Amino acid sequence: MRFPTPRLLLLVLPLVAMTAPSAAQNVQPPPPCAAADDPYRAFDFWVGSWDVMLANGNKAGTNRIEKTENGCLLLENWTAARGTTGKSMNYVDPTDGRWRQVWVDQGGSVIYLAGGVEHGAMKLSGELIDAAGNRSLLRGTWIPLNAQLVRQLFEQSLDNGATWSTWFDGYYHRTE
Repeated sequence: MRFPTPRLLLLVLPLVAMTAPSAAQNVQPPPPCAAADDPYRAFDFWVGSWDVMLANGNKAGTNRIEKTENGCLLLENWTAARGTTGKSMNYVDPTDGRWRQVWVDQGGSVIYLAGGVEHGAMKLSGELIDAAGNRSLLRGTWIPLNAQLVRQLFEQSLDNGATWSTWFDGYYHRTE
């Protein structure tokens, strides 16, 4: 009996592997994070495409918030009116059930926030670290005013929480 040469095996085995069913094909995908009564739905009012206006009526920029990773992640895609960009990942931390946001912009600033829903608004607080490494406290509130309008208010403290001032106050107008 003659056995195939090693060269022939190198040619035939990949073809066999491509046609054979794999164990991965039999694995069921995980259930979505966004079941109807799930805490993962608490920030759904922010999902969509938006024109963001300042309180004075000037356009601050555009934002697109999309659900991804089977509903477990909200991905923010920000473009300011002057062209700068930033992104955030928003998710429920399975260890404590709190919402988390990690923001990074093209200038190197980073924001870390955590919190949850209070009185119908999403409230997250944490820290802003600018590109130079300066740290300050930051808190954000997302208030759904109606199905087409969300207010996003950020306040910053430069004195460890003794006083707060408005850092950003934007009104999200749905564009879809």
